[in-house]
Amino acid sequence: MRAAKNMYTEETKHQAIKLRQNHPDAELRLWKHLRNRRLAGYKFLRQHPIGPYIADFVCREVRLVIEVDGGQHAEHIESDAHRTAFFEEKGFRVIRFWNHDVLRNTESVLNMILSELQQPSSQPFSRKREKGKNNEQSYPLSRARERAGVRARPDCQEPT
Repeated sequence: MRAAKNMYTEETKHQAIKLRQNHPDAELRLWKHLRNRRLAGYKFLRQHPIGPYIADFVCREVRLVIEVDGGQHAEHIESDAHRTAFFEEKGFRVIRFWNHDVLRNTESVLNMILSELQQPSSQPFSRKREKGKNNEQSYPLSRARERAGVRARPDCQEPT
């Protein structure tokens, strides 16, 4: 797994370290539930560099990136789309939540993350949990978000 170590620059690495020290309340709340394998035994990394970008949370085992976005992201939809495209090009699935949804509907957000973690990944990082699963991409969150009252980012709608 040493190749993953060189996916980012030293500058990106130092920026990630700074971001870990200054995090929004929503990220801190979500991290409280994701750290130390607290969510179904999956290991997450926080403010993890992937290429020129820093993902809010990453589960490398199933190649899932979780982004928690504040209001400023409503103005940066195009740059977020490039960022998402880069992560997907590297074999990661990306799910995004608004800060206020993480703060107000934490349990629903965690259930949606768990649902996505259990979906087949097209390029598993680890074969441990992926063994025997097919490579079909699945988009299970649309109905789950509707039931939970959690709104998807407008630029991250799943295909119908």
